Amino acid sequence: MPFAKNDHIQIATIGVGGMGSGDTQMAQQIPGVKLMAVADLYDGRLERAKEKWGADIATTRDYREILARKDVDAVIIGTSDHYHAQISIDAMNAGKDVYCEKPMVQKIEQGHAVWETQKKTGRILQVGSQYASSMVFQKARELFKQGAIGQLNLVEAWLDRSTAIGAWQYSIPPDANPERVDWDRYVAITKKRPFDAKRFFRWRNYQDYGTGVAGDLYVHLLTGLHVVTGSMGPRRVYSTGGTRFWLDERDVADVTLALVDYPKTEQHPEFTLALRVNLASGGSIEGFGVRFVGSEGVMTVGYTTLTLQRHPRETEPGYTIGTFPKAVQEQFLKDYNAKYPKGKPNADAMRPDREDVFSPPRDHSPHLEHHRNFYNAIRSRNPFFEDAEFGLRTAGPALLCNHSYYEHKICEWDPKSLKRTA
Repeated sequence: MPFAKNDHIQIATIGVGGMGSGDTQMAQQIPGVKLMAVADLYDGRLERAKEKWGADIATTRDYREILARKDVDAVIIGTSDHYHAQISIDAMNAGKDVYCEKPMVQKIEQGHAVWETQKKTGRILQVGSQYASSMVFQKARELFKQGAIGQLNLVEAWLDRSTAIGAWQYSIPPDANPERVDWDRYVAITKKRPFDAKRFFRWRNYQDYGTGVAGDLYVHLLTGLHVVTGSMGPRRVYSTGGTRFWLDERDVADVTLALVDYPKTEQHPEFTLALRVNLASGGSIEGFGVRFVGSEGVMTVGYTTLTLQRHPRETEPGYTIGTFPKAVQEQFLKDYNAKYPKGKPNADAMRPDREDVFSPPRDHSPHLEHHRNFYNAIRSRNPFFEDAEFGLRTAGPALLCNHSYYEHKICEWDPKSLKRTA
């Protein structure tokens, strides 16, 4: 049954690190949302949760205790990537709606299990890549559908960082030890290792728990691209890069490049996507953009602005006849001028360079809007479009870039079956 307008939606957060805490803060800005409990494997975060959100909230290390609670309607999953699929499936089977941080899964093959569980249970699942709710990308989609840039042929997308935190060197608390961290539970579904605080608090640096650049950042870029174009996904990816600056204990790259080929569909022509992430970039703290290049214009989407540059296709091809014999040149010019007759210049023939800049209201927050869309979906039982299928359509190709990088090969993807084919 849908929630009545005045009913509280009671939530719990599983994993209250950086994104989990941020998501919880956002959720509590939505009227009618109430936090009941949190789960985390580090005792310090449980203590901090009570400091921030009230001593009356329940805390536990075991997320299954959260799922067993009758007073929890929905959960936010902000754990490391390797637990996303399992907790999402368990939560939906327990009758909870799910807001799962991106990527939806750590491994491609987990995606179908999450998707099937959503369909079987009828629960709301929304992936936490907030660009799906960005007003800037929604405007870009509108312009794209109107044909503002003509026929699309290339998309360039980048997300660069130049800080230690941006490169996942998160702070490690001085009290990080086996008594304060439930390490055994953390590694229960992956390779068993002795306690290592770096692996717990800087988990994005390791393949055991994270998904590297692809899961952290490529998914955002693919989300924006799919929102604008309506794409169902690519057919082929090739990725390269390396660890070039952050020569620490990480086993994932800090510089990556990928070429991703998209097939022709009813929504768009065939085009190629060029992806770039550099965690040791100079310049601004974080550079982000998606650039759509078409036959009649270029549209560039940033965090808070959209720029549209129009350049209508030339009606005359021009000519290069200097190396032809004189008689051939004369005949060429005669034919050319007959096909493209010169009119008398006039003011109407002038073509100004045109650039339009679109900016959302200053208070527009894609992150907050994304949570608003989630809780609206819970109330109405009408899922937001970034559901499990959408989540697999972005996570699958992104994670395939990891396969390409580690296997040193081009990888094939079927956007219909959402499976790797080679």
